[in-house]
Formats: sequence, structure tokens, C-alpha cells
Amino acid sequence: MDEKSIKSRNPDERSASSRNFVPESKFGFWFLGTHTWEQHVVQATLDDLARLIDIPRESYPVVLDAGCGQGKAFHLLSEKFKPQQLIGVDADVRGLEHARRVALRNKPPVTLLKGDCASLPLPEAYTDLVFCHQTFHHLVHQQQSLTEFYRVLKPGGVLLFAESTRAYIDTWLIRFLFRHPMEVQKSAQEYLHMIRQTGFLFDLHNVLFPYLWWSRSTLLGLLELLKLRHAPPPAFRDETLVYLAAVKPG
Repeated sequence: MDEKSIKSRNPDERSASSRNFVPESKFGFWFLGTHTWEQHVVQATLDDLARLIDIPRESYPVVLDAGCGQGKAFHLLSEKFKPQQLIGVDADVRGLEHARRVALRNKPPVTLLKGDCASLPLPEAYTDLVFCHQTFHHLVHQQQSLTEFYRVLKPGGVLLFAESTRAYIDTWLIRFLFRHPMEVQKSAQEYLHMIRQTGFLFDLHNVLFPYLWWSRSTLLGLLELLKLRHAPPPAFRDETLVYLAAVKPG
């Protein structure tokens, strides 16, 4: 199914605008296009998420990259999940321009759609896997977006969700360098509750709370990166990241 026919299956599609998501800053847009982001964040996250799936399949025929940005995950998703069709959706025209060049080199070819995660231009029960990586904290309508993920997934389909939490987003350095709708940021437990309330199924072993150097406080993270200090994560902390593999019942 091509881009035109996908869009025609959803005549009520709303056009994405800045009211539905907060575009990234100039620095953030640059950083999300770097090799560092691709290798040390996207690839590492996908490896962790894949291990959280209870019964991995050899192939997921239709994979959706929700908030695909500049397309840095396309070849990683193709290698790991072997889709027959890979779809990238994003509301940011700047990112889609970069993603389109990446998509042309990818196998299988990527169908790129400009759209809002709160109103996906896809038919019901169309995808086998939804990958949502560091997208949610840019979205204003988070609950509607989760409802859309649930709608477009087939019964038994998998949601791979990876997000930075309020404890990370609401720090002076991140607020200075990046742009987010601060009023909708949530804790790890609040994200898990919202996903469960939407209807997705998961257990504790499907959840991971990484405490990576770049998500720690500025000083501790820098010392860890430079290998000047190695300290175990504190027993009690506000989680800065939440990774989850959830399933739509079916």
C-alpha cells in the first residue's frame, strides 16, 4: 500500500500544526541528526526495547516509526524487525525532508507521511509494531496519541515506548538547549499508568528504567562520561527514562 492509498483510508485526518506538538530547537534538530544520536541513543535504545518483548517474532510485516524525525531509526528497525513495509510519520517538515533522503536508501522502502500522532493517517489494525522513541515529550495531546497507537495496531501488536521523564526534561540544561511542552511532562509511573489505562498489556519484566550518563544530573553525567567517577545508581531516585514493550490484546 503506497502513501496515497494510506492517506485515503483516513478521510478525517487532521493537519498537524504547532498546536499539537512543540518543534525542536535549532540545537536539538542538529543533535538529532548526528551519528552520536543514532549510534549511542537510538541503536542502544532499540537493543534494550527488543529484549523487553515477551515473545519476539522473526518478522513484523508492518512497522510504524511514530515521530520518525530525520529517519535515523529506519535502517535499525529494518535490520531488527524485518518489516515488509516501514512507515515513518512526523509533523515536522524539516525532519521529513532529511528523512526522505534516508528513506530512499532503505530496504524495504519507507513510506513517509506528514501527520500528527494524535490523528494518524492510517487505517485501524494496520501495523504490527509501533516504535515511539523520544517523541512523546514533544506531543501536546499525549492521551489521544496513545489511543491512536492502540487503534492502528493489530490485535497482538507491540508498542515499543521509550521516553525521557519530567525529572530529566525539567532541568535547566535541557530546558535551555531543547524545546518541549512543559505542562504535559510526566513521571515514569504516570506514563506507565496512562499506557495501561489505554488498554495495553505489560508486566514488570516488560519495563526498564535506564539510568544512563546523559540522563543524570549535569555534573554526575559528565564525570561518568569522562570516567572520572563511577557510582552505582542511587536506590531511591526520580526515574529519568522509561522503556516499555506493551501489547494490544487480541
